Amino acid sequence: MKTLFKQSSLLILTQFLLLSIGCSEEQRGGPREETSPITGIIHVDGKPVGDLQIKAIPETPEGVNETFTIAGFTDPEGKFSLSTYEAGDGAPEGDYKLIFMWGQRSLMSGGYGAPDKLKKKYLDPKTSEYSVKVVKGKPSDLGTIELTTK
Repeated sequence: MKTLFKQSSLLILTQFLLLSIGCSEEQRGGPREETSPITGIIHVDGKPVGDLQIKAIPETPEGVNETFTIAGFTDPEGKFSLSTYEAGDGAPEGDYKLIFMWGQRSLMSGGYGAPDKLKKKYLDPKTSEYSVKVVKGKPSDLGTIELTTK
């Protein structure tokens, strides 16, 4: 009987702790900065491509929360939306350089990586000619971005 009482008490205490953690007012990962949507379309050699990764790299890293990556993938029509905290939410206000990688998904691990079908041509933010200025509360539509494998 004592053992059953102890197990029940422990179960109730555990549920209470889990519930109180889940009801915290501060969101997971700390407070979030307000984000604005970033969307566009990617064409490679004149055609839309799927599974191409886009990342937004802050031009001024001071004050940037490095815990989060601002990134997204194209769908089969080449459309993308970037995400910081959750799907399609965009990025916090600031200036960003865009980098691109057209890799492969691993069926075994679910990861994404080399080889880059763009031959690493668009991976350096210092030489990227693609950028976006995110203004709080204003969505950014980047239109169609033309990349090449040549």
